[in-house]
Amino acid sequence: MSRLRSYGQYCGLAQALEIIGERWALLIVRDLVLGPKRFTDLRTGLPRIPTNVLSARLKELEAAGVVHRRTMPRPSAAVAYELTAYGSELEEVVLHLGRWGAKSLGDPKPEDIVTIDGEVLALRATFKEDAARGANARHQLQVAEVIVHAIVNDGALTAGDGPLPDADLVMRTDALDGLKLLLSRDISATEAIASGLFTVEGSIAEFERFVDLFGADTQAATAPA
Repeated sequence: MSRLRSYGQYCGLAQALEIIGERWALLIVRDLVLGPKRFTDLRTGLPRIPTNVLSARLKELEAAGVVHRRTMPRPSAAVAYELTAYGSELEEVVLHLGRWGAKSLGDPKPEDIVTIDGEVLALRATFKEDAARGANARHQLQVAEVIVHAIVNDGALTAGDGPLPDADLVMRTDALDGLKLLLSRDISATEAIASGLFTVEGSIAEFERFVDLFGADTQAATAPA
């Protein structure tokens, strides 16, 4: 890391910010938490990042030992980026920051988007392992054009992208903040359906169970003034 960009402090937090504090760096880490990605995959998930900035951030993260490159198995044989063991330690940081930031999310702006990786990480960040003990569920969620799924098996969660055959519950919302409103309990499962915010294939009981498995225990904080 260039000393010109250094905070000049012998401090772990300052060092962390020098590594991942640059614009876009932590979102790159967020997307790599879910597995290796090619340069083009990262561009797809971060459509507003300039190509030269993505290249620069990846080089910086490589130099810091957070990311490395490897060749994907045949037949792809493409070069992909993935987190190192050191970089993978950021997973809990990413999940905690996501939960913290969600508390002050306001209304989505017209230019805002949701991404597959963002929605999968949202499910992982909000999953309540204790509430899921003994539970088995297969849920599919669509937010705008993004489709993800969650499989719960006795306290364990597998979340991924794409449709889920034979899902117990299929949920759809066109509102980018639909999932946030539901999981923060700003709106109940019954109200979400009655208002048209969500359409659901499955029972209301299963929809309420989804909220119990992923929803906040208390109402989320409002955006600071």
